[in-house]
Amino acid sequence: METFRFQPGETPILLSIPHVGTAIPPDAAAGMTEAALATPDTDWHLDRLYHFAPALGIGFLKATCSRYVIDLNRDPAGAALYAGADNTELCPLTTFDRKPLYRPGHEPDAAEVQRRIDTYWRPYHETLQRELQALRDRFGVAVLFDAHSIRSEVPRFFQGRLTDFNLGTADGATAAPKLVGRLMNVLAATGTYSSVLNGRFKGGYITRAYGKPEDGIHAVQLELGQRTYMEEAPPFRYRDELAGDVRPLLERLLGVIAEWTREQARAARVAV
Repeated sequence: METFRFQPGETPILLSIPHVGTAIPPDAAAGMTEAALATPDTDWHLDRLYHFAPALGIGFLKATCSRYVIDLNRDPAGAALYAGADNTELCPLTTFDRKPLYRPGHEPDAAEVQRRIDTYWRPYHETLQRELQALRDRFGVAVLFDAHSIRSEVPRFFQGRLTDFNLGTADGATAAPKLVGRLMNVLAATGTYSSVLNGRFKGGYITRAYGKPEDGIHAVQLELGQRTYMEEAPPFRYRDELAGDVRPLLERLLGVIAEWTREQARAARVAV
């Protein structure tokens, strides 16, 4: 089965959407609970929300399989994403609400986890790494925009209601400060949505693994509160009127990245 979709672009920007998939292969589904098969923790509709990106020349890579099969934003070695916090696994065992994903005795063992790494995780990351290198080689700079969303209230991970826009750069390690500053200025100027830099969500494995500013590859993660564009309860309906309000801000963020990359390319040509 198709595990991801990739469309190259004509700019130095790559949009990654690793948690939008809902497909669960029959072999995995056979041992799963009804709670798992409903895939409630999906980053719902993000491909629809960002549908403008290809028209701007931005390439995209999106998963088709559910994060319950394997989490593409986790370390394949199983290292915790946030030390000391409640973390979901590479092959998750529970939903965000701590409901079991597998019927007793059907949890994936070490061999099954490795099979899923080889079948689902590795191809996505090989494509991600190859495309970022190609963009950097072609333009002299590349920017990865890792798009995520989450329910605004998930007591397992944070108290109270989540900020609308949560930008993460691993505390400044994965992207140039000037680029990040411009993005935060755009968010601060909205007057409509709340925003924070490196708050509860500092960027997952993808952002941390591929953001190498010293090598010309920058990465930022945006964790978007789902209340900004959809209904957060089943059936998780997309809200056109909400999405219509938030989409111009997303377009502006990606536009700022495009402007910054053009500046970097010009500066590189002048230096030569």
